[in-house]
Amino acid sequence: MTLPALASAFLLLVTLGYAGVCAAQPFGRCRKCRGVGQLIKTNRRGKLKRGKVCRRCHGHGVRIRRGRHLYNLWRRTYTRGTR
Repeated sequence: MTLPALASAFLLLVTLGYAGVCAAQPFGRCRKCRGVGQLIKTNRRGKLKRGKVCRRCHGHGVRIRRGRHLYNLWRRTYTRGTR
C-alpha cells in the first residue's frame, strides 16, 4: 500500500471514529473546571474550597463536542431549507 493511500485510510478511520464518539457521547467534560462545575480554590491553609460557578459550562460540568455542534448546525439548516 502506498503512503498516500495509507494516510487517506488513516484519516478516514480517525474521522469515522470521532463521528462515532460524537453520536454516542455528544457531551464531554468541561476543560476549564474538569467536569466539576465550579472552579476549585484553596484557602490559606491549603484546604480545598468551592469557588465560583464555571463561566464556560454554567455549572453543568459538560460541554457539547465540536463535531456534534457542527452536526446540529447542519441539521438545523437542512431542516429549515426543506420546509
